[in-house]
Amino acid sequence: MLSPQEIERYDRQIRLLGIEGQEKLKRSSVLVVGIGGLGTVVTTYLAYAGIGRLVLVDDGFVELSNLNRQILYAEGDVGKSKASVACKKLREANSKLVLECYAQRFDRDLGERLVKDVDIVVDALDNWETRMLLNEICVKLRKPLVHAGVEGWYGQVATIIPGKTPCLYCIRPYKSNEKRDIKKTISVVGVTPGLLGILEVAEVLKLILGIGETLQGKMLFIDLLNLEFKVFEVKRNPECPICKHVQ
Repeated sequence: MLSPQEIERYDRQIRLLGIEGQEKLKRSSVLVVGIGGLGTVVTTYLAYAGIGRLVLVDDGFVELSNLNRQILYAEGDVGKSKASVACKKLREANSKLVLECYAQRFDRDLGERLVKDVDIVVDALDNWETRMLLNEICVKLRKPLVHAGVEGWYGQVATIIPGKTPCLYCIRPYKSNEKRDIKKTISVVGVTPGLLGILEVAEVLKLILGIGETLQGKMLFIDLLNLEFKVFEVKRNPECPICKHVQ
């Protein structure tokens, strides 16, 4: 049930979603892996939208070079744990929000424990090795995964529904020893993760509410420099080692 305060707070949304829709958001739980450029945007908008429970994972610390795009952090946060700072600020933004914050590396044990206990998972990561582990866990546990990746002025978004859509491995086969995933500093304009993070949130909200068209079985590519938005269909690989047995 929504409290009178929540009904007033979400008045503009309730006019679109109805009380029932807003209550669906309140009953929902979302795991966000990575609280950087994408993750700070995703968690902020999910918290403000009225998601009932957010679970955050990031083992990083705030750096000055983060501040062109990681909107939850300020100069006074440099050197502090991203997870602790993000959770403090999100609690201040929405006192009704249930938050679980993990300032530790995302690995298989932690991932399986957290993924099985949420409704939807958001990939806000910056490396493919961890992203593929997250994809594998979501496929195994049959949890929807909303993916985004960014670099420069460019980004991509897709929604993975295990058993229905291609998984990330179908779309981009990956091996952990690939040279292309050597740790590097990613060049990025601050607005790119801003826009892509908001699109991830839109996908999450539509999945929870069961409305609109999502990016299931599709990949949206965005070129902000040339203002191009292109959607491509993606298909399951019947021989994918991750999802071929999932129906």
